[in-house]
Amino acid sequence: MQNRIQTYSEFWPYYLKEHSSALCRRLHFLGTTLALIGFAIFLITFNPILLLACAVGGYGPAWIAHFFVEKNRPATFTYPIWSLYSDFRMFFLWLSGRLPDELKKAGVP
Repeated sequence: MQNRIQTYSEFWPYYLKEHSSALCRRLHFLGTTLALIGFAIFLITFNPILLLACAVGGYGPAWIAHFFVEKNRPATFTYPIWSLYSDFRMFFLWLSGRLPDELKKAGVP
């Protein structure tokens, strides 16, 4: 049985290693972008169906990436809060151009 990760500082490198494929990360970026756009529209319209669309738009591409590209189990299933936070952390590190340094520190080629 695999030991559960106890701290976020241990989780972050694990999370990055689970996203070692550039295609996987691109699909995550797509999903996060769709979720953020959907949430922004929700804030304007208050249409609750958009919250469902955010979840589907956000998790759909990410889970496709894990099951068909990385061929691993999404961290969301075991570490939902840390995983959600890390999705946004990875997204904003990518936007700022700092993701390659984080990948390198985590040992991701």
